[in-house]
Amino acid sequence: MSQFTLTGVVRANDQQGKGASRRLRKENLIPAIIYGGNDEPVSICVKINELVKALSNEAFFSSVIAINLDGKDQEVIIKALQRHPAKGFPLHVDFQRIVRGQAMNFHVPVHVVNEDTSVGKKAGGILTTLVNDIEVSCLPRNLPEAIEIDVAKLEIGESIHLSDVKLPAELTLVTHDEADLNRTIVTMQAPTVAETAEAASEE
Repeated sequence: MSQFTLTGVVRANDQQGKGASRRLRKENLIPAIIYGGNDEPVSICVKINELVKALSNEAFFSSVIAINLDGKDQEVIIKALQRHPAKGFPLHVDFQRIVRGQAMNFHVPVHVVNEDTSVGKKAGGILTTLVNDIEVSCLPRNLPEAIEIDVAKLEIGESIHLSDVKLPAELTLVTHDEADLNRTIVTMQAPTVAETAEAASEE
């Protein structure tokens, strides 16, 4: 069962377009669409308070979501989120239907573990995370909330690339070209000159 549930309402024909979307937002509703699977796309709106609460949880972006529509739960994943460029609040959401037994592509958040006790950190290194999520293919029931990147043995000057990430057997890495595999996930850099001088001054 989904950890996230939203209440959806099918939008009428006169609730389409930019003007109607602005009116919906004034009524604390956010326009959205559900597509995919064997059914036609459906224009809906969801309650803004439910959506904002769900968006505050990182796991929302890599979880199966239940949208209660006309008394029936539709299982979906979030595929696109449009936010206000200045204020950051949600403007529109795209949801894709889950098809049970069918593998789908998901963007799963990256969680770095053992940073504080890593070899490089103990030597004064600075860890930089360059990728926030990894695209994988799997059955919805096997979707993890996050993918852990263990940096315990990472030394200064070393990096972990996408090709180094060990995934569970039920997950398949999604790559679009050879360069994807060389993408740097995290890197342990030497402290900057300014920081080194400051540390020496303090000593």
